[in-house]
Amino acid sequence: MSQRKYFGTDGVRGRVGDFPITPDFAVKLGWAAGTVLSASGNQRVLVGKDTRLSGYMLESALEAGLLSAGVSVEFLGPMPTPAVAYLTRNFRAAAGIVISASHNPYYDNGIKFFSDSGSKLPDSVEAEIERLLDEPIRCVPSENMGRASRIDDAPGRYIEFCKSVFPSDLSLKGLRIVVDCAHGATYHIAPDVLKELGADIWEIGTEPNGVNINEKCGATHLDALRDKVIEEKADLGFALDGDGDRIMMVTASGRIVDGDDIIYILARAAQQDGLLQGGIVGTLMSNFALEKFFTDRRIPFVRAKVGDRYVMEELVKRDWRIGGENSGHIINRQFHSTGDGIIAGLQVLTAMQREGRTLDELLENFVKFPQALVNVRFNSDSDPLEDDTVKAVVQEVERALGNNGRVLLRKSGTEPLIRVMVEGKDAKTVRKFAEEIASEVEAASN
Repeated sequence: MSQRKYFGTDGVRGRVGDFPITPDFAVKLGWAAGTVLSASGNQRVLVGKDTRLSGYMLESALEAGLLSAGVSVEFLGPMPTPAVAYLTRNFRAAAGIVISASHNPYYDNGIKFFSDSGSKLPDSVEAEIERLLDEPIRCVPSENMGRASRIDDAPGRYIEFCKSVFPSDLSLKGLRIVVDCAHGATYHIAPDVLKELGADIWEIGTEPNGVNINEKCGATHLDALRDKVIEEKADLGFALDGDGDRIMMVTASGRIVDGDDIIYILARAAQQDGLLQGGIVGTLMSNFALEKFFTDRRIPFVRAKVGDRYVMEELVKRDWRIGGENSGHIINRQFHSTGDGIIAGLQVLTAMQREGRTLDELLENFVKFPQALVNVRFNSDSDPLEDDTVKAVVQEVERALGNNGRVLLRKSGTEPLIRVMVEGKDAKTVRKFAEEIASEVEAASN
């Protein structure tokens, strides 16, 4: 991935109007992707987007490029990222394209791809698309140009898919749920799913205007959801992000429920039902309490690099089902080929209804370890992680923590920062250790 010019871990992303999120680049990307993806003979591609105003521009530019490569395009309109993955598989398309910058502000946007199986494109395919981006566009003959059309019933199809994940012998009748859609792609999906399963709901973030996506709402801004849950005396709240692939929750008491909490609930329920299939994949940032819980239960647990792409790679390699990030990307391969906020939420509701317990009660025995995170800027010519003094202080802290904590030092993938993270049972001790390590990292950076 480090050698890529355009693709990051989740497609191409940036500020609208700045390269590469420009109309001319999107045309070229559409042509290059269409040329590569249609090589198998399948010349059908689905395109969905979130609610950003810039989506119209990028959609039109991609359309021009795809049609010039002889690919027929079917537009889904505003649809969650996991919905595009599902519909790509369902319609037997060669690929699905999502125009979205996920949880980023409206002035950012991005373009990401799904294969015909509904999973992220293999590295080899992305590399071939990048190679063609350096070549001039060569249109197919006029008679071989692609056609463009719309799939009008896409939202209804996806709503039915989501509902199918929830057991037919259960109902949400009587549950009071607040749902925050971040003014994003789930605004016309998530409320209907919950209502049709019987829940009483209150909506937040379901009035997109093109520029209010993720603005003080959704999975990255939980204050509005928490306040509404407490005000309405609701049983719980859901918060999705702008493209619907991550979820955070709030309990009736106002407790914030992150991805680690959700993985704990899903793994525990799957083990009880005999559906766990192997172990669990977290990331380098997964709370140590999660690892300790699985170790005590003799459930295998591995950490992938940060990013849902890497979580999925580990799950596929090991043929396991459940994994995710503390940021709310939750994957269960029993139900879907990618992370899906709505489906993860429905799985939590299934556990609640099966056990007859509230969300607070499901989490009463899971207490996360305090984490301290310190960012240290470093000179790009240096490598503080290889400094002997830094290594020595890390070893000293690790000895002090023993089996009740951990230390993580990693470089940021986007800026010259070393992220120092320490976990342990005592918040003050953890903070002191993190600052000690950060001080040595800073000294080694000068």
